[in-house]
Amino acid sequence: MPVDNPATPSPADRRSPAPQEGAPLAIQVQGLEKSFRIPTHRVDSFKERLVRPFAARDYRELHALQGISFDVRKGEFFGIVGRNGSGKSTLLKILASIYRADAGTIRMAGRLAPFIELGVGFNVELTARENIVLNGVMMGLTPRETRHRLDAVIEFAELEEFSELKLKNYSSGMLVRLAFSVMMEADADVLLIDEVLAVGDAAFQQKCADAFHAMKSRGKTIVLVTHEMATVEEYCHRAMLIDGGHIRQLGDPAETGREYLKLNFERGVETADPTAGAGAEGARLLDCWLEDAKGERTTTIEHGEEIHLRAEIEVEREASGLGVGFVIANADGLGLFEFGTMLEGPGGSDTVPAGTRTLVKATLENPLAPGRHFVHCGAQSNRSGGVHIYVHNALDFVVFGTVPTKGIVSIEHRIEAELEERS
Repeated sequence: MPVDNPATPSPADRRSPAPQEGAPLAIQVQGLEKSFRIPTHRVDSFKERLVRPFAARDYRELHALQGISFDVRKGEFFGIVGRNGSGKSTLLKILASIYRADAGTIRMAGRLAPFIELGVGFNVELTARENIVLNGVMMGLTPRETRHRLDAVIEFAELEEFSELKLKNYSSGMLVRLAFSVMMEADADVLLIDEVLAVGDAAFQQKCADAFHAMKSRGKTIVLVTHEMATVEEYCHRAMLIDGGHIRQLGDPAETGREYLKLNFERGVETADPTAGAGAEGARLLDCWLEDAKGERTTTIEHGEEIHLRAEIEVEREASGLGVGFVIANADGLGLFEFGTMLEGPGGSDTVPAGTRTLVKATLENPLAPGRHFVHCGAQSNRSGGVHIYVHNALDFVVFGTVPTKGIVSIEHRIEAELEERS
Protein backbone atom coordinates (compact mmCIF):
# COMPACT_ATOMS: atom_id res chain seq x y z
CA MET A 1 0.00 0.00 0.00
CA PRO A 2 1.71 3.25 -1.10
CA VAL A 3 2.03 6.04 1.42
CA ASP A 4 3.05 9.58 0.49
CA ASN A 5 4.73 11.70 3.13
CA PRO A 6 2.97 14.92 1.98
CA ALA A 7 -0.41 13.17 2.23
CA THR A 8 -0.10 12.61 5.98
CA PRO A 9 -3.09 14.32 7.68
CA SER A 10 -2.13 17.60 9.25
CA PRO A 11 -3.12 18.50 12.83
CA ALA A 12 -5.64 20.92 11.36
CA ASP A 13 -7.32 18.06 9.52
CA ARG A 14 -7.65 16.08 12.77
CA ARG A 15 -9.12 18.95 14.81
CA SER A 16 -12.86 19.14 15.30
CA PRO A 17 -14.58 22.00 13.45
CA ALA A 18 -14.10 25.40 15.06
CA PRO A 19 -17.12 27.18 16.56
CA GLN A 20 -18.96 29.39 14.12
CA GLU A 21 -18.18 33.11 14.06
CA GLY A 22 -21.59 33.86 15.51
CA ALA A 23 -21.27 31.42 18.41
CA PRO A 24 -21.81 33.00 21.84
CA LEU A 25 -18.77 34.14 23.79
CA ALA A 26 -17.58 32.04 26.71
CA ILE A 27 -14.77 34.41 27.74
CA GLN A 28 -14.30 38.10 26.93
CA VAL A 29 -11.15 39.90 28.09
CA GLN A 30 -10.59 43.60 27.46
CA GLY A 31 -7.63 45.80 28.39
CA LEU A 32 -6.22 43.51 31.08
CA GLU A 33 -3.35 44.98 33.12
CA LYS A 34 -1.32 43.39 35.90
CA SER A 35 1.89 44.51 37.64
CA PHE A 36 3.90 43.14 40.54
CA ARG A 37 6.21 44.88 42.97
CA ILE A 38 9.51 43.03 43.19
CA PRO A 39 11.66 43.96 46.25
CA THR A 40 15.20 44.94 45.30
CA HIS A 41 16.54 43.72 48.64
CA ARG A 42 15.38 40.72 50.65
CA VAL A 43 15.32 41.00 54.46
CA ASP A 44 15.80 37.61 56.16
CA SER A 45 16.57 38.50 59.79
CA PHE A 46 15.63 40.89 62.60
CA LYS A 47 19.21 42.15 62.67
CA GLU A 48 19.05 43.13 59.00
CA ARG A 49 15.69 44.79 59.64
CA LEU A 50 17.24 46.94 62.38
CA VAL A 51 20.27 47.82 60.25
CA ARG A 52 18.22 48.57 57.12
CA PRO A 53 14.73 49.55 58.29
CA PHE A 54 13.66 50.90 54.91
CA ALA A 55 15.10 48.17 52.70
CA ALA A 56 11.74 46.51 52.02
CA ARG A 57 10.40 49.76 50.62
CA ASP A 58 12.78 49.57 47.67
CA TYR A 59 11.22 47.67 44.80
CA ARG A 60 10.96 47.55 41.04
CA GLU A 61 7.80 47.34 38.99
CA LEU A 62 7.23 44.23 36.84
CA HIS A 63 4.53 44.71 34.20
CA ALA A 64 3.30 41.15 33.64
CA LEU A 65 0.31 42.00 31.42
CA GLN A 66 -0.13 45.17 29.38
CA GLY A 67 -3.47 45.73 27.67
CA ILE A 68 -4.43 42.12 26.89
CA SER A 69 -7.70 41.74 24.95
CA PHE A 70 -9.19 38.61 23.36
CA ASP A 71 -12.38 36.53 23.08
CA VAL A 72 -13.00 32.79 23.39
CA ARG A 73 -16.20 31.36 21.92
CA LYS A 74 -18.31 28.64 23.46
CA GLY A 75 -17.02 25.18 22.55
CA GLU A 76 -13.60 26.50 21.48
CA PHE A 77 -10.28 24.91 22.42
CA PHE A 78 -8.06 27.97 22.91
CA GLY A 79 -4.29 27.73 23.41
CA ILE A 80 -2.03 30.23 25.17
CA VAL A 81 1.72 29.96 24.56
CA GLY A 82 4.75 32.04 25.46
CA ARG A 83 8.25 31.92 26.85
CA ASN A 84 8.86 31.65 30.60
CA GLY A 85 8.04 34.99 32.21
CA SER A 86 5.91 36.18 29.28
CA GLY A 87 2.75 36.54 31.41
CA LYS A 88 0.69 33.55 30.28
CA SER A 89 0.42 31.90 33.71
CA THR A 90 -0.44 35.26 35.27
CA LEU A 91 -3.24 35.61 32.73
CA LEU A 92 -4.56 32.14 33.57
CA LYS A 93 -4.52 32.89 37.30
CA ILE A 94 -6.44 36.12 36.74
CA LEU A 95 -9.03 34.22 34.71
CA ALA A 96 -9.25 31.74 37.59
CA SER A 97 -9.69 34.61 40.13
CA ILE A 98 -6.46 33.65 41.91
CA TYR A 99 -4.99 37.07 41.07
CA ARG A 100 -6.86 40.35 40.83
CA ALA A 101 -6.22 42.45 37.74
CA ASP A 102 -5.05 46.06 38.11
CA ALA A 103 -7.24 47.17 35.21
CA GLY A 104 -9.48 45.75 32.50
CA THR A 105 -12.58 43.60 32.43
CA ILE A 106 -13.27 39.86 32.25
CA ARG A 107 -16.64 38.38 31.37
CA MET A 108 -17.18 34.64 31.61
CA ALA A 109 -20.30 32.63 30.74
CA GLY A 110 -20.96 29.40 32.61
CA ARG A 111 -19.30 27.52 35.44
CA LEU A 112 -15.52 27.65 35.65
CA ALA A 113 -13.10 24.90 36.70
CA PRO A 114 -9.42 25.97 36.99
CA PHE A 115 -6.63 23.38 36.93
CA ILE A 116 -3.50 25.44 37.43
CA GLU A 117 -1.45 22.57 38.84
CA LEU A 118 -2.36 18.90 39.05
CA GLY A 119 -2.69 17.58 42.59
CA VAL A 120 -3.14 20.93 44.33
CA GLY A 121 -5.61 20.40 47.16
CA PHE A 122 -4.76 16.75 47.74
CA ASN A 123 -4.27 15.66 51.34
CA VAL A 124 -1.60 12.97 51.45
CA GLU A 125 -2.96 11.65 54.76
CA LEU A 126 -6.28 10.75 53.12
CA THR A 127 -7.07 7.89 50.76
CA ALA A 128 -7.72 8.30 47.04
CA ARG A 129 -11.48 7.98 47.53
CA GLU A 130 -11.50 10.60 50.29
CA ASN A 131 -9.46 12.98 48.15
CA ILE A 132 -11.81 12.54 45.19
CA VAL A 133 -14.78 13.56 47.34
CA LEU A 134 -12.85 16.52 48.76
CA ASN A 135 -11.73 17.79 45.35
CA GLY A 136 -15.15 17.22 43.81
CA VAL A 137 -16.72 19.49 46.42
CA MET A 138 -14.00 22.09 45.77
CA MET A 139 -14.92 22.01 42.07
CA GLY A 140 -18.55 22.76 42.86
CA LEU A 141 -20.09 19.29 42.93
CA THR A 142 -22.29 18.16 45.80
CA PRO A 143 -20.96 15.32 48.00
CA ARG A 144 -23.64 13.05 46.54
CA GLU A 145 -22.63 13.87 42.96
CA THR A 146 -18.98 13.29 43.81
CA ARG A 147 -19.61 9.91 45.44
CA HIS A 148 -21.66 8.91 42.42
CA ARG A 149 -18.59 9.49 40.22
CA LEU A 150 -16.06 7.84 42.53
CA ASP A 151 -15.82 4.56 40.65
CA ALA A 152 -15.49 6.29 37.28
CA VAL A 153 -12.57 8.41 38.53
CA ILE A 154 -10.79 5.42 40.08
CA GLU A 155 -11.31 3.33 36.95
CA PHE A 156 -10.04 6.08 34.62
CA ALA A 157 -6.92 6.48 36.77
CA GLU A 158 -6.42 2.70 36.77
CA LEU A 159 -6.09 2.69 40.57
CA GLU A 160 -8.75 0.14 41.56
CA GLU A 161 -6.27 -1.82 43.69
CA PHE A 162 -5.01 1.31 45.49
CA SER A 163 -8.20 3.29 46.13
CA GLU A 164 -8.00 2.78 49.92
CA LEU A 165 -4.29 3.59 50.10
CA LYS A 166 -3.19 6.94 51.55
CA LEU A 167 -1.70 9.28 48.94
CA LYS A 168 1.58 9.56 50.87
CA ASN A 169 2.25 6.00 49.70
CA TYR A 170 1.50 6.80 46.03
CA SER A 171 4.20 7.13 43.38
CA SER A 172 4.40 10.40 41.44
CA GLY A 173 2.87 8.68 38.40
CA MET A 174 -0.10 7.44 40.41
CA LEU A 175 -0.66 10.93 41.81
CA VAL A 176 -0.80 12.66 38.42
CA ARG A 177 -3.11 9.97 37.05
CA LEU A 178 -5.48 10.49 39.96
CA ALA A 179 -5.32 14.28 39.63
CA PHE A 180 -6.00 14.16 35.90
CA SER A 181 -8.90 11.76 36.41
CA VAL A 182 -10.46 14.09 38.99
CA MET A 183 -10.10 16.97 36.55
CA MET A 184 -11.84 15.03 33.79
CA GLU A 185 -14.93 14.68 36.00
CA ALA A 186 -15.29 18.45 36.40
CA ASP A 187 -18.87 19.38 35.57
CA ALA A 188 -18.00 22.85 34.28
CA ASP A 189 -18.60 24.84 31.12
CA VAL A 190 -15.12 26.44 30.98
CA LEU A 191 -11.90 24.64 31.90
CA LEU A 192 -8.62 26.50 32.50
CA ILE A 193 -5.70 24.07 32.20
CA ASP A 194 -1.99 24.71 32.74
CA GLU A 195 0.48 22.18 31.26
CA VAL A 196 -1.19 18.92 32.23
CA LEU A 197 -1.67 16.93 29.03
CA ALA A 198 1.55 14.87 29.13
CA VAL A 199 0.82 12.70 32.16
CA GLY A 200 1.40 9.00 32.75
CA ASP A 201 2.71 6.45 30.29
CA ALA A 202 1.94 6.29 26.57
CA ALA A 203 -1.25 4.26 27.04
CA PHE A 204 -2.63 6.66 29.67
CA GLN A 205 -1.69 9.68 27.54
CA GLN A 206 -3.76 8.22 24.71
CA LYS A 207 -6.66 7.74 27.12
CA CYS A 208 -6.33 11.39 28.14
CA ALA A 209 -6.29 12.47 24.50
CA ASP A 210 -9.48 10.51 23.82
CA ALA A 211 -11.12 12.09 26.86
CA PHE A 212 -10.22 15.59 25.66
CA HIS A 213 -11.71 14.91 22.26
CA ALA A 214 -14.88 13.70 23.99
CA MET A 215 -15.03 16.90 26.05
CA LYS A 216 -14.67 18.97 22.89
CA SER A 217 -17.49 17.05 21.22
CA ARG A 218 -19.71 17.87 24.21
CA GLY A 219 -19.11 21.58 23.63
CA LYS A 220 -16.82 22.29 26.59
CA THR A 221 -14.74 25.45 26.36
CA ILE A 222 -11.09 24.77 27.16
CA VAL A 223 -8.26 27.26 27.65
CA LEU A 224 -4.87 25.55 27.67
CA VAL A 225 -1.50 27.04 28.61
CA THR A 226 1.37 24.94 27.26
CA HIS A 227 4.90 24.91 25.84
CA GLU A 228 4.17 21.91 23.62
CA MET A 229 3.51 23.12 20.08
CA ALA A 230 2.40 19.70 18.82
CA THR A 231 -0.40 19.79 21.40
CA VAL A 232 -1.43 23.27 20.27
CA GLU A 233 -1.61 22.21 16.62
CA GLU A 234 -3.50 18.99 17.37
CA TYR A 235 -6.14 20.27 19.79
CA CYS A 236 -6.58 24.02 19.54
CA HIS A 237 -8.93 25.84 17.21
CA ARG A 238 -7.04 29.08 17.82
CA ALA A 239 -3.93 30.03 19.77
CA MET A 240 -2.45 33.19 21.25
CA LEU A 241 1.24 34.00 21.73
CA ILE A 242 2.13 36.33 24.62
CA ASP A 243 5.52 38.00 24.78
CA GLY A 244 6.52 40.56 27.40
CA GLY A 245 2.94 41.03 28.55
CA HIS A 246 1.67 41.80 25.02
CA ILE A 247 -0.17 39.70 22.44
CA ARG A 248 2.30 38.99 19.65
CA GLN A 249 0.20 36.56 17.61
CA LEU A 250 -3.46 35.48 17.70
CA GLY A 251 -5.13 33.11 15.28
CA ASP A 252 -4.21 29.90 13.48
CA PRO A 253 -2.49 27.42 15.86
CA ALA A 254 0.14 26.36 13.32
CA GLU A 255 1.12 29.96 12.56
CA THR A 256 1.17 30.82 16.26
CA GLY A 257 3.34 27.76 16.94
CA ARG A 258 5.82 28.78 14.25
CA GLU A 259 6.00 32.32 15.64
CA TYR A 260 6.58 30.92 19.15
CA LEU A 261 9.41 28.64 18.00
CA LYS A 262 10.94 31.48 15.99
CA LEU A 263 10.78 33.77 19.02
CA ASN A 264 12.46 31.14 21.22
CA PHE A 265 15.31 30.45 18.86
CA GLU A 266 15.90 34.07 17.87
CA ARG A 267 16.79 34.85 21.49
CA GLY A 268 18.88 31.71 21.90
CA VAL A 269 21.26 32.19 18.98
CA GLU A 270 24.62 33.76 19.67
CA THR A 271 26.20 35.88 16.97
CA ALA A 272 29.44 34.38 15.71
CA ASP A 273 32.47 36.40 14.63
CA PRO A 274 32.85 35.61 10.91
CA THR A 275 36.16 37.49 10.68
CA ALA A 276 37.93 35.10 13.07
CA GLY A 277 39.67 33.11 10.32
CA ALA A 278 42.18 30.38 11.09
CA GLY A 279 45.49 30.86 9.29
CA ALA A 280 44.07 33.44 6.89
CA GLU A 281 46.43 34.65 4.18
CA GLY A 282 45.64 37.13 1.46
CA ALA A 283 41.86 37.25 2.08
CA ARG A 284 39.31 38.10 4.75
CA LEU A 285 35.76 37.01 5.41
CA LEU A 286 34.11 40.34 6.20
CA ASP A 287 30.64 39.04 6.99
CA CYS A 288 28.44 35.95 6.75
CA TRP A 289 24.67 35.89 7.33
CA LEU A 290 21.28 34.44 6.37
CA GLU A 291 18.36 36.31 4.86
CA ASP A 292 14.64 35.55 4.97
CA ALA A 293 12.27 35.71 2.02
CA LYS A 294 12.00 39.51 2.48
CA GLY A 295 15.76 39.99 2.26
CA GLU A 296 16.13 40.80 5.96
CA ARG A 297 18.79 39.22 8.17
CA THR A 298 17.66 36.29 10.26
CA THR A 299 19.07 33.62 12.55
CA THR A 300 16.11 31.24 12.29
CA ILE A 301 14.61 29.32 9.38
CA GLU A 302 11.51 27.16 9.33
CA HIS A 303 11.99 23.62 8.10
CA GLY A 304 11.21 23.45 4.38
CA GLU A 305 11.86 27.14 3.71
CA GLU A 306 14.77 27.97 1.42
CA ILE A 307 18.11 28.91 2.97
CA HIS A 308 19.46 32.20 1.63
CA LEU A 309 23.15 32.36 2.54
CA ARG A 310 25.25 35.48 2.06
CA ALA A 311 29.00 36.02 2.52
CA GLU A 312 31.22 39.03 1.83
CA ILE A 313 34.88 38.29 1.08
CA GLU A 314 37.75 40.72 0.54
CA VAL A 315 40.81 39.62 -1.47
CA GLU A 316 43.89 41.43 -0.16
CA ARG A 317 46.24 40.38 -2.93
CA GLU A 318 45.82 39.22 -6.50
CA ALA A 319 44.86 35.57 -6.88
CA SER A 320 44.01 33.23 -9.76
CA GLY A 321 41.64 30.28 -9.60
CA LEU A 322 40.15 31.45 -6.32
CA GLY A 323 37.25 29.33 -5.09
CA VAL A 324 34.97 29.79 -2.10
CA GLY A 325 33.20 26.93 -0.34
CA PHE A 326 30.79 26.31 2.50
CA VAL A 327 29.99 23.36 4.76
CA ILE A 328 26.75 23.10 6.73
CA ALA A 329 27.15 21.07 9.92
CA ASN A 330 24.83 20.06 12.74
CA ALA A 331 25.30 20.74 16.46
CA ASP A 332 27.49 17.64 16.83
CA GLY A 333 29.94 18.97 14.25
CA LEU A 334 28.89 16.49 11.56
CA GLY A 335 29.20 17.99 8.08
CA LEU A 336 25.88 17.48 6.32
CA PHE A 337 26.73 18.81 2.86
CA GLU A 338 29.12 21.20 1.14
CA PHE A 339 28.97 23.47 -1.89
CA GLY A 340 30.99 26.26 -3.49
CA THR A 341 31.82 28.35 -6.54
CA MET A 342 34.75 30.07 -8.28
CA LEU A 343 35.24 33.82 -7.88
CA GLU A 344 35.60 35.86 -11.06
CA GLY A 345 37.63 38.97 -11.74
CA PRO A 346 36.87 41.83 -14.16
CA GLY A 347 35.50 40.72 -17.54
CA GLY A 348 34.90 37.21 -16.30
CA SER A 349 38.60 36.40 -15.92
CA ASP A 350 39.77 33.92 -13.31
CA THR A 351 42.15 36.45 -11.79
CA VAL A 352 40.81 38.45 -8.86
CA PRO A 353 42.72 41.75 -8.29
CA ALA A 354 43.91 42.85 -4.87
CA GLY A 355 41.38 44.88 -2.92
CA THR A 356 38.37 43.19 -4.57
CA ARG A 357 35.26 42.66 -2.46
CA THR A 358 32.86 39.94 -3.56
CA LEU A 359 29.35 39.20 -2.32
CA VAL A 360 28.58 35.49 -2.56
CA LYS A 361 24.88 34.55 -2.69
CA ALA A 362 23.63 30.98 -2.32
CA THR A 363 20.08 29.62 -2.18
CA LEU A 364 19.56 26.08 -0.92
CA GLU A 365 16.70 23.72 -0.23
CA ASN A 366 16.17 23.12 3.47
CA PRO A 367 15.64 19.46 4.43
CA LEU A 368 17.38 20.03 7.77
CA ALA A 369 15.67 18.66 10.85
CA PRO A 370 14.82 21.19 13.58
CA GLY A 371 17.84 22.12 15.68
CA ARG A 372 21.01 24.23 15.71
CA HIS A 373 23.29 24.26 12.67
CA PHE A 374 26.57 25.90 11.69
CA VAL A 375 28.17 27.16 8.47
CA HIS A 376 31.92 26.81 7.90
CA CYS A 377 33.40 29.04 5.19
CA GLY A 378 36.69 28.81 3.29
CA ALA A 379 38.43 30.29 0.25
CA GLN A 380 41.58 29.13 -1.54
CA SER A 381 43.40 29.76 -4.82
CA ASN A 382 44.45 26.68 -6.75
CA ARG A 383 47.14 28.46 -8.77
CA SER A 384 49.17 31.60 -8.17
CA GLY A 385 48.64 33.94 -5.27
CA GLY A 386 48.70 31.57 -2.31
CA VAL A 387 45.44 33.02 -0.98
CA HIS A 388 43.54 30.97 1.55
CA ILE A 389 41.20 31.39 4.53
CA TYR A 390 39.04 29.10 6.65
CA VAL A 391 36.48 30.22 9.22
CA HIS A 392 34.99 27.51 11.43
CA ASN A 393 31.45 28.27 12.63
CA ALA A 394 31.26 31.46 10.61
CA LEU A 395 27.51 31.39 11.08
CA ASP A 396 25.21 29.92 13.71
CA PHE A 397 21.49 29.44 12.92
CA VAL A 398 18.49 27.41 14.05
CA VAL A 399 15.97 25.46 11.99
CA PHE A 400 12.59 25.32 13.72
CA GLY A 401 9.40 23.40 13.10
CA THR A 402 7.39 20.43 14.30
CA VAL A 403 8.75 17.85 11.86
CA PRO A 404 8.67 14.44 13.57
CA THR A 405 12.05 12.91 12.77
CA LYS A 406 14.92 11.30 14.62
CA GLY A 407 17.35 11.93 11.77
CA ILE A 408 19.45 14.91 10.78
CA VAL A 409 17.34 15.69 7.71
CA SER A 410 13.68 15.22 6.84
CA ILE A 411 12.92 14.76 3.14
CA GLU A 412 9.71 14.17 1.23
CA HIS A 413 9.40 10.52 0.35
CA ARG A 414 7.19 7.79 -0.98
CA ILE A 415 7.15 4.32 0.54
CA GLU A 416 5.10 1.26 -0.25
CA ALA A 417 4.84 -2.36 0.80
CA GLU A 418 3.30 -5.24 -1.12
CA LEU A 419 2.14 -8.50 0.34
CA GLU A 420 4.08 -11.32 -1.26
CA GLU A 421 1.94 -14.35 -1.88
CA ARG A 422 3.62 -17.71 -1.44
CA SER A 423 2.64 -20.58 -3.62
